[in-house]
Amino acid sequence: MAFIELQNVTKAYPRKDNTIHALNGVSLNIDKGDVFGIVGYSGAGKSTLVRLLNGLELPSTGEVIVNGQSVTALKNKELRTFRKKIGMIFQHFNLLWSRTLQENVELPLELAGVPKAKRTEKALELLSLVGLEGREKAYPSELSGGQKQRVGIARALANDPEILLCDEATSALDPQTTEEVLDLLQEINEKLHLTIVLITHEMDVVRQICNKVAVMETGKVVEEGTVVEVFRRPKEAITKRFVRQNIEMQADEELLQTFLTENPTGRIVTLTFKENNANEPVISQAIRQFPVDINVVFGKIQQAKEGAFGSLTILITGAEPAIEDTLAFFATKQVETEVITHE
Repeated sequence: MAFIELQNVTKAYPRKDNTIHALNGVSLNIDKGDVFGIVGYSGAGKSTLVRLLNGLELPSTGEVIVNGQSVTALKNKELRTFRKKIGMIFQHFNLLWSRTLQENVELPLELAGVPKAKRTEKALELLSLVGLEGREKAYPSELSGGQKQRVGIARALANDPEILLCDEATSALDPQTTEEVLDLLQEINEKLHLTIVLITHEMDVVRQICNKVAVMETGKVVEEGTVVEVFRRPKEAITKRFVRQNIEMQADEELLQTFLTENPTGRIVTLTFKENNANEPVISQAIRQFPVDINVVFGKIQQAKEGAFGSLTILITGAEPAIEDTLAFFATKQVETEVITHE
């Protein structure tokens, strides 16, 4: 049994003149310890799904099950107890500006009635975990965006949750800070054995930290699988769009035509790595095996949590039979080839 299950979940918001269907038949299984990405553009239903996971809203139909417990069936005190086991990280931090960092982290414990001494001990421990040791008396206004999000992460961990929900947690951060926060989340996942559900519209965030991903569009999950599988073999148009934005490095068409004109006997070929071969030296192997020269024109190989993928556009020069043998060699290595010709 999966740790988190959504079984044919719908969520509808009736209006005076129409009904908005935020979720439409969503089924998902998330295993304990996963870093599970849910990606989609604005309006896809991601944030609604998050509110169902922590019981802030109930589905119109279907069932949400967490660790064998039906969230739909929980009432009052049971629901409050359940929510303590789910930490939440927000896009805009949601810190109290009049409280110190320590007091912000202590807040969930204060609301839970934890004695002051234990609150202090826990807050200091968590601030140290997120790299803010010695800053406990500072105020949020004194921090950078990344540091504020670290406080948000510490606060989300205060009640020792089993699940950490991240709703666009890095969208307000610059790329370098985003990478640091993602590294921290991965460290927390490994150290505390937390299950992390990460809501985002950025496929690069999914690539860096998640082991599984679901792609949403208009309230439905249209594709899901391991991150490497989805990046290597996207099936749906929306998924292909996300993946293309992340891994493609487009060359100037004029540059390509110049290469073709200057090398009329050569071939410009795009190699796409869709198996566990992106780290193999297939180009150097081809050069050693066949009487050809190969120059890399442009490309991008990226590393996900569980594998690499990407594409390279190369120029192959040599006699025609040797070029054909080289292309056949790439095929034996499960590398897709596409020959680019004059427009």
